Amino acid sequence: MTTTIPRASAILGAARTLAAKLLLAVPIDRAALSEAMTESARGNDAAGAWQQRDSFEALEVSLSLAIPELVGRMDVGASISALEALARELPTHTVRSEDQIQFQQFSTPPALARLAVHLARLSSDDMLLEPSAGTGIIASLAKGAVKDLILNELEPTRADLLEAVFPGKKVYRHDGAKLSALLSGTARPSVVLMNPPFSVSQSRGEDQNTAARHLRAALDHLLPGGRIVAIMPDWFSPSARYEETFRRTLEGARVVLSLRLDKGGYVKHGTGIAVRVLVIDKVPGEIGVSTVNRGSVGELFAALPTVPLRATLRDPTQAAAPRPKLSLFRSVKTGPARPVIVRAPQTNDVRHVAYEVLAEPAAMGEQRGVYADYRPSRVVIAEAGEHPTHLVESAAMASIAAPKPSYVPSLPERTVTARLLSAAQLETVIYAGEAWSRDLHGRFSHPAGEVALQEDPEGKLYRTGFFLGDGTGAGKGRQAAACILDQWLKGNRRHIWISKNAPLLEDAQRDWTAIGGLPSDILDLACWKIGEEITAPEGILFVPYGTLRSSRVEDTRLDQIVRWAGKKFEGVIVFDEAHEMGGVAGGEGAPGQKQGSLQGIAGVLLQNTLPRARVLYASATGASDVNNLAYAVRLGLWGPGTAFANREQFISEIRDGGIAAMELVARDLKASGLYLARALSFAGVEYDILRHDLTSEQIAIYDTYCEAWTIIHQNLEAALELTGIVDGLENKTLNSGAKAAARSRFEGTKQRFFAQVLLSLKLPSIYPAIDEHLANDECVVVQLVSTAESILNRRLNELDPDEREALELDLSPREAI
Repeated sequence: MTTTIPRASAILGAARTLAAKLLLAVPIDRAALSEAMTESARGNDAAGAWQQRDSFEALEVSLSLAIPELVGRMDVGASISALEALARELPTHTVRSEDQIQFQQFSTPPALARLAVHLARLSSDDMLLEPSAGTGIIASLAKGAVKDLILNELEPTRADLLEAVFPGKKVYRHDGAKLSALLSGTARPSVVLMNPPFSVSQSRGEDQNTAARHLRAALDHLLPGGRIVAIMPDWFSPSARYEETFRRTLEGARVVLSLRLDKGGYVKHGTGIAVRVLVIDKVPGEIGVSTVNRGSVGELFAALPTVPLRATLRDPTQAAAPRPKLSLFRSVKTGPARPVIVRAPQTNDVRHVAYEVLAEPAAMGEQRGVYADYRPSRVVIAEAGEHPTHLVESAAMASIAAPKPSYVPSLPERTVTARLLSAAQLETVIYAGEAWSRDLHGRFSHPAGEVALQEDPEGKLYRTGFFLGDGTGAGKGRQAAACILDQWLKGNRRHIWISKNAPLLEDAQRDWTAIGGLPSDILDLACWKIGEEITAPEGILFVPYGTLRSSRVEDTRLDQIVRWAGKKFEGVIVFDEAHEMGGVAGGEGAPGQKQGSLQGIAGVLLQNTLPRARVLYASATGASDVNNLAYAVRLGLWGPGTAFANREQFISEIRDGGIAAMELVARDLKASGLYLARALSFAGVEYDILRHDLTSEQIAIYDTYCEAWTIIHQNLEAALELTGIVDGLENKTLNSGAKAAARSRFEGTKQRFFAQVLLSLKLPSIYPAIDEHLANDECVVVQLVSTAESILNRRLNELDPDEREALELDLSPREAI
């Protein structure tokens, strides 16, 4: 009868055998590892009794068992040298298991663990937490210097091993990124030593910011004044690219030492990565410090300045100036120093947004011309502030009151009390949630390949959408982010944000972080190729309209997004700049009948494929023509329960009614609670035209350029003939497409050229005017018509490395010629 030995027991037995050899200075090679595992597991690896990865786990556990005795009485420098020498004699890790990859199990090299313990300046009063304890190498070096150990390890086998190696110590089995929440109410540590996973999260899958999330959770749980020594990925630094993540992760703390271990520190673990070792005290202070960079732990220790003393521990419930706990939902805004007021510690608990529903609608705001001062017509949010700038709405819209809402959003407390959202913006969250609480009339099915839904008694219910028609400055992006945050806190962790182009990703990140999110929560679809599965288990997927419509023979972006969302998707789909879908229904154009736009069709198909999605349209110019409202399929403008049987009838009859009918549609949508449209007030705005008179010299310059372009124009036909685009002999066009493209490029280049020239000619008047306003202590806003970014990128891509070294680019109008 064959007895199967539990994996943890087999590894532990082999580790004890190997530890005895280490203490006797007996060399350990691959054969010794296999022998110890075979004896402990009572079978060899060929028979499946154990795996090669188990032998390396046993080797690491043996180090945890033997190291305290091996280096216990040595000073720091000697122990680091001894551990580096020991590591060189041990076998290199050559096998990785699926568990090791899944849980990012790259244990701390013994010499680096000894340095981390030294940097912590441990005392006998300390309670030490290791959030990703692994096989216990760091804990084994620290346990004799502290009062108590708190260990956490998510991977089950390693957690079992820790309980055996550290009997009597509490071993938690949580995700380290959520430790502050999961250990809430337990004893808090005064020191944290951590080597977190770098790029794989248990809740998010592949996530570059995993280590940062683990560090933030550890900081939140650490006692005020406590110290963290963290082994972090090489990118985690205050560089231009990662400064925002670095700053937000370390908010409320200071970095007292920054070390970098170059490639080679983990070579015995089968990887050549570089790492950073940060010594962080939980007191406000500077986070950007100079970094000591060396190739080995011994060299780092030799170059080490004096390790700074620890800060004084503080009672977290009696801090003089309590800082709000940083979480995914707190604001990043800071302000000028203010007098300290004694009050209860700040919290950022998630709670319902309290508001009063008015039995009678609020009086219409003061009318100025065709606009009236804006005020929420049905709700009063006592804790919310006014919008930073004065808002108005058209008098026609102001005369209509919104319905009484009943939906109550849930948001972080400070989002309201710190006035990160104004009353007008919170009103949007309320009415969007109210709209999403009901369904369109009737049931519908979605025939494959068709854009329109079909009534079907056996079909699906489609959730009603909401339209946000605010103008520039009202904060449509932040309102969309708040709507997502409300759902995020209710457990919906997958959302889709569709916008005009890829650069607006930064705007989405700005709006999301403004109310407390992390930039990494916004997932750029460009990170996955068409056909690949989107691996992120949660997040806000950012999709430009141009990407939404793209496809290949074997797959489409739309299908890729739908697979990630899942059939039961109930997240928010934000159609930012929704008018980009305006051509979905086609219509009459200059050459005749036009087909529907591909991105408009893709947007409607996405809505039709995900019936339970919460659709938010956001656009200040929702539709210039009623035909362009065809994308708004979730507003209930046509179909069952309306005055119009289908979209075609709605478009036909509203178009006959002209602008007045379109106004009625907007007013009806507001009365139904499906539409809000506010704009910044221009009351008191005045403008003067600054006139620049061309000098005779500038006129001569302009005339010279005109003559040059005339020469180019006169020779354009000859160039077309020489390139085989036209035939001068028979006066025929041989390639009409190329001819049109050449003329289009010529005219476009000419217009850009003269636009730059005219702008340049105006500068002698613009600069003195700017100086005059600045001298009067007035603000000057300069609008950049074009930054020439695309031209610059094309030029940079054409350069070879030598040319990049001595960079000289000419992006002036001369370059166009």
